[in-house]
Amino acid sequence: MLKYFLFAFLLLTNLPYNIFAQTTLTLDEAIKMALGSNLSLKKTEIDLAASAFSVKNLWSEFFPSINVSAGVGYHNSLFSSSPPNMKNTSNNFSIGLSLNLNAGIPYAIKSIQMAHQSNILRYDDARSQLSIQITKRFYSLIAEKDNLLLLEEVFNLAQRQHTRSESLFRNGMTSEMSLMQSLLAMENARYSHAAAQITHDINMAEFLAMIGMSTNEEITLSGEINIVRIDVDAEALIREYLPFRPDIVSAAQEIERLRNSHIQTSMQSRAPSVNLSLNWSSGFNPFSDSFSANANVSIPVDSWIPGTSRNQSISRSEDLIEKARLDLIMAENTARTQIRSFSAMLRNSWESIRIARLSYELASRNYNLTEQAFLFGVIDVFALEDSRNNMASARQRLLQAELSYFNTILDLSAALNINWKRLVQLYGREE
Repeated sequence: MLKYFLFAFLLLTNLPYNIFAQTTLTLDEAIKMALGSNLSLKKTEIDLAASAFSVKNLWSEFFPSINVSAGVGYHNSLFSSSPPNMKNTSNNFSIGLSLNLNAGIPYAIKSIQMAHQSNILRYDDARSQLSIQITKRFYSLIAEKDNLLLLEEVFNLAQRQHTRSESLFRNGMTSEMSLMQSLLAMENARYSHAAAQITHDINMAEFLAMIGMSTNEEITLSGEINIVRIDVDAEALIREYLPFRPDIVSAAQEIERLRNSHIQTSMQSRAPSVNLSLNWSSGFNPFSDSFSANANVSIPVDSWIPGTSRNQSISRSEDLIEKARLDLIMAENTARTQIRSFSAMLRNSWESIRIARLSYELASRNYNLTEQAFLFGVIDVFALEDSRNNMASARQRLLQAELSYFNTILDLSAALNINWKRLVQLYGREE
């Protein structure tokens, strides 16, 4: 029994490493890994944490400035011949507090809160965009894998056909030209598969780097492209989802922020401000101390005079608000155009998929009939090769059409700011 156990142990420990390194990766796992490793997203998280800290400590806007100072001095007559005396030295220590109150403080607090809300929106949008990007790359790799399987099948067909041609040539039932043509077709199929495999390996390595995963493992992507027809009304989508797009919300928030900033600038430049200060100082040689308290009211005047720098600053803040309104209109127009464009592309692309499916069915049927005709000697190898190439091209067109349609679904879901699975659930219908 021990002998069999040792044999099994040695067998397992000497198997190639990549057998154990195979990993199946789902889309959700890939997105989770990308969100946890993306450096740009981590930078956004830093901004979000900083603004959250500022919101948590809004009391700092009312906190007075505190100054502590200490010093030592020496005094003596410039032309005195007396030696230095420690009695001529002096020490001092003072503490000062100053609190400046103005009508712009509440608006400064609101600006801090609005900045944090903008960072939250930016962070959520960055996560959403990264998820869509990973989804596109994930299913693009799956489509490439399907294409590799197709090219492998084409190579196997060409290889079998070359084997048949060799047999027919040895029996004197076909020409040397047909044999060489079958060999060339087999080598072309081999090359096409090898080239596609290299491209797929490069794209896979880039994808793994994007999600922060080691390339030492053999990764198998788990999933398939299931195309469902999406039937949508663009205008209804615009009415329902346009106000919630991140860029629209961000543009509206920017208008509100600039309005708040304008009021803050006006209050700080035109409203009276109050300054409260306390100061205590002490001298130790000889000992003495003093305490002072002051309250000052400052009323700005220059900001009311047209053309002054403060007055121009207030005017410029009003111009910024108007520009932000125009930016919002431009963002809304761009969003409407995107939603209408993607909706139209879905309608038109579905017809392309339907035609591509029909073309592939006909090409497959034609190849089967052509192969039978070749075996009976009715047609030559050139016609068989053309039929096989037509079937492969039809299958590739179908794969590309389905991938393009799926990417359009992702683009439309991004334009609506909803999850693509939710879009399929709400508007998809089986054909």
